[in-house]
Amino acid sequence: MVRHTRSEQPAQQLVSLSEAAEHFGVSVKTLRRRIADGTIRGYRIGRLIRIDLHELQDRLLIEIPSMK
Repeated sequence: MVRHTRSEQPAQQLVSLSEAAEHFGVSVKTLRRRIADGTIRGYRIGRLIRIDLHELQDRLLIEIPSMK
């Protein structure tokens, strides 16, 4: 079993849906759909929904293999 210390884990950077949508060039509706289907996790803080930019980058950005 691998245990991570605080220094090894990347810090969460929770941002609003609109900030994340602008950052990645997608719509807020797309992010809401991804939260609903379980692709990404949303975090509720009071009435606000926040998402982690690091997690979003890991889950949404997919490398396209190049032809050689």
